[in-house]
Amino acid sequence: MAETRIVAQPDTSTRDVGAAQARRPVWRRWLGLLYVQVLLGMVLGALTGFLAPDIGVQLKPLGDTFVRLIKMMIALIVFCTIVSGIGGSSDLKSAGKTGAMALLYFEIVSTVALVAGLVMVHLIRPGVGFGADPRHLDAQAVQAYASQVKDHDGLVSFLTGIVPDSFIGAFAHGEILQVVLVSVLCGAVLAQIGEKGAPLRSLIDSGTALVFGITNLIMRLAPFGAGGAMAFTVGKFGLGALGKLAWLVGTFYAAGGVFVFVCLGLIMAVSGMSILRLLAYLRDELLITLGASSSDAALPGLMEKMEHLGLSRQHVGLVVPSGYVFNTDGTAIYMSTTALFIAQALGIDLSWDQQVQMLAVAMVTSKGAGGVAGAGFIGLLATLAVVPSLPPAGMALVLGVDRFMSEARALVNMIGNAVACVVLGRWMGDMDRDRARRVLAGEEGFAYTPGGAIASDPDL
Repeated sequence: MAETRIVAQPDTSTRDVGAAQARRPVWRRWLGLLYVQVLLGMVLGALTGFLAPDIGVQLKPLGDTFVRLIKMMIALIVFCTIVSGIGGSSDLKSAGKTGAMALLYFEIVSTVALVAGLVMVHLIRPGVGFGADPRHLDAQAVQAYASQVKDHDGLVSFLTGIVPDSFIGAFAHGEILQVVLVSVLCGAVLAQIGEKGAPLRSLIDSGTALVFGITNLIMRLAPFGAGGAMAFTVGKFGLGALGKLAWLVGTFYAAGGVFVFVCLGLIMAVSGMSILRLLAYLRDELLITLGASSSDAALPGLMEKMEHLGLSRQHVGLVVPSGYVFNTDGTAIYMSTTALFIAQALGIDLSWDQQVQMLAVAMVTSKGAGGVAGAGFIGLLATLAVVPSLPPAGMALVLGVDRFMSEARALVNMIGNAVACVVLGRWMGDMDRDRARRVLAGEEGFAYTPGGAIASDPDL
């Protein structure tokens, strides 16, 4: 069965949309763009949190509700995309090859991210001279997170957690990797049974359009969600929370910037593409991630845009969801950067053996911690446990600025997965190169529409 994809079609309705857009005043056309609306929402939210902190804190439910709405759709999006892609494929070996190459790529790049964070802390040394006394640390502030470290209790537990308790349990608990496993099994069987599964494949293809249509409606609430989350962050913590920890935050942002523009930029360049053009194409998702401090909020839009870029549905369905679990580059940088900062701030000299041990453990504890704000903090506690000389209470030093670091953490995670999807698609022949060139050059625009179809308009 031919693969069904939701892509732009040069039909009359699309041309009518473009003509209508061109007749509107420039300022109205700009205000109609999602990323402009999200940016305005973030600015207004930050001003509200700064000028009226109490009101800003009360706006937290706006951000939380938006993220919950998106999370509500993620399992269905992943299931429909993977089953539709693999179920309509005549070559199951290519799906297996894509999955294997993706896992290899994720481990290599995540290791580079860990090392990048470690190197940056050694160069800038943000914790040196901090003068923190372990006896005066607030251990109670970390206790609530320490109770959750059991979720990161080793590689065996992580691997067994891939298998859900039941078929429906994968969707009920919202575990992405469990949904991926169920989806791959369903897609593989549909591809094998041929015409017998045609009615079910057709139903799932129709369901894909429905799911993306609902998601695109939810995306219209992104400005309110991003604004509410930003108002809460500024109102709750304020810029004064940075204080002496500004060097840590700056070091983390610098490490993330170097990783994105140098490491990922080089990978994109070797593949014949530009990281800057990809970031410009994903501006909506970047701002939504920044505002919500969660890369999960941008997952549906990212998958839709990857298909629009010219990548096959099977490829997008396999690489992006699994990348959200295995390819958490921002979380990896956060763990190596923050762990070494705590050691420096407490005056504890870690040997190279201890640092390598922490990196090895972080390769496991960072998995699955990328999508949710604060999850990286829990994973870091599990990582510090490998070095007995580092007290868990040391995490109290960074608790006040974790929210500011969470935003950059989510951004790097999302960018890393976008680059992985594009680069692997380019290397494995799952990408329409001509279409990708036109889209990244701005010749074929993208717009969210309530019905789930993608409108193409160079002026958008």
